[in-house]
Amino acid sequence: MIPEFSASRSDQLARVRRGLEDRVRIDTRTLAVFRVFVGLLIVADLFLRSRNFSFYYRNDGVVPQSLAQDMTVDGAFSFYHFTTDPTLIAALFVLQGLIAIQLIVGYKTRIATVLSFLFVISLDYHNPLVTSYADILFRLLLFWAIFLPLGERWSIDAVHADREPRASIASAASALILFQMVYMYFHNGVHKMESELWTSGEATPQILGLDDMTFFLAEPIRQFPTLLQLGGLKWYYMLLFSWLLLLLVGRKRMLFALLFVGGHATFAVTVRIGAFPYVAWAGLLLFFQAQVWEDGKTLLRYANVDPSRLTEPFSRLERVAASVPSLRLDSEQQRQVKSAAYDVSLAVVAASMVVFLLFAHAPMGAVVGDDVNPDDEISGVASKVAAHQPSWTVFAPTPRTTDRYYVFPARTADGDLIDVYNERPMTYDRPGDELQKQYGTYRERFYMNSVRRGGSSNDVPTVLAEHICETWEEEHGIELTHVNMYQVTEDITMETISDHENRERNAYLIQQNACGDNEPEEIAPPPDDL
Repeated sequence: MIPEFSASRSDQLARVRRGLEDRVRIDTRTLAVFRVFVGLLIVADLFLRSRNFSFYYRNDGVVPQSLAQDMTVDGAFSFYHFTTDPTLIAALFVLQGLIAIQLIVGYKTRIATVLSFLFVISLDYHNPLVTSYADILFRLLLFWAIFLPLGERWSIDAVHADREPRASIASAASALILFQMVYMYFHNGVHKMESELWTSGEATPQILGLDDMTFFLAEPIRQFPTLLQLGGLKWYYMLLFSWLLLLLVGRKRMLFALLFVGGHATFAVTVRIGAFPYVAWAGLLLFFQAQVWEDGKTLLRYANVDPSRLTEPFSRLERVAASVPSLRLDSEQQRQVKSAAYDVSLAVVAASMVVFLLFAHAPMGAVVGDDVNPDDEISGVASKVAAHQPSWTVFAPTPRTTDRYYVFPARTADGDLIDVYNERPMTYDRPGDELQKQYGTYRERFYMNSVRRGGSSNDVPTVLAEHICETWEEEHGIELTHVNMYQVTEDITMETISDHENRERNAYLIQQNACGDNEPEEIAPPPDDL
């Protein structure tokens, strides 16, 4: 009886192990698509950031290196902090783009992934005032991707390997990167539980009423508040049940993941939140398993399309890839050492994450004593390489229900008053019906959030004011003596989602600034009936 019992227990353990592996398994074709998508996101981000290169990334712009370092954790790593020369910073932009292309084609993929991660965090730390949750999620996904075989298929590395690629990977690394997405979604859902706006469904219509961050299809969609409430409730419960992304497998997982893909697609055409939908798509890609690829082939056959014909261009690309030198200088012994180092590194990272989560979500102070806080120690180290977990309070716990725009009243040397932020005669009226157009780029909105939160807590608004004082005369031929900064808010209710004329409006002084040797003073305070 004992041998039978042992065999039965062994079979059960084997089934449990297979079940766990199936739930963290990532198809290597999916990894290849993820690799290309991530590389393209880096290139696109560099292109978009370069439009404001002088304003945000030069030392004579609004975020000098000293301010960037003050606004980041001590010891934060950044290639861009080794120089203030704008030519060299521009060269680093180009180098980061070239490494991203290396990642896309899958040449020395692990090295390209590590360097891409280091450059991504470097650029974020070079200007932390324009970053968002999208940037945090992206660098975390890229961090976990370091430990995955991104070059296993459809890459120069795969051609050089000259062996049959693995069909899938099920490891601690695959589990961690999938868990990252689930952790982000579920944590955000838990925060939303604290607000009646989310549990009642009213949050989504009011968010879609924010003119300063909505665009494109938001205006026609906000005419259907009941449908928006239902959609918001659906998204809220999807977040709370996001753990099903790990529990389900095959087609069931695909269908559930597609709901999240669709949700982010809605955000992409209604809310100007930058790259977040696209970064989330990159993470969701990893949940599509082998069954998806087989179903895709079946659909092509139903459409009378031979799947083999679609792979013909890859054959030509393989011949090109084969001509690229492999530059393999390591011996078998060196490869074994590298593999062991990789396993140890992943084990340390995984253990650190478990400990961090335990201390973040459990009252562990009594265990370790009052003078020791492992949470702070681990979080501090992770923050230096931008691999720490934020609170994931995206539109949570209580979503913002006030529109905002900015007015910077300034006095010229001739005594005239102008609004230098909107480049218009002095008025506190809206700069337009679509407030999001007040910002040249979506990153400007994040930067202005940093300005709004500044004042006594940091020098962000002061540096901006000094920049305006110095450049306004050069660009407009008008000397300024004083600059004030105001934030104007509009309260949004269910009745005024599409009616900004009847919203209650208030103005708040951010900071008074003077140009040159003048003393700061309040300029043209807003009227009481604003």
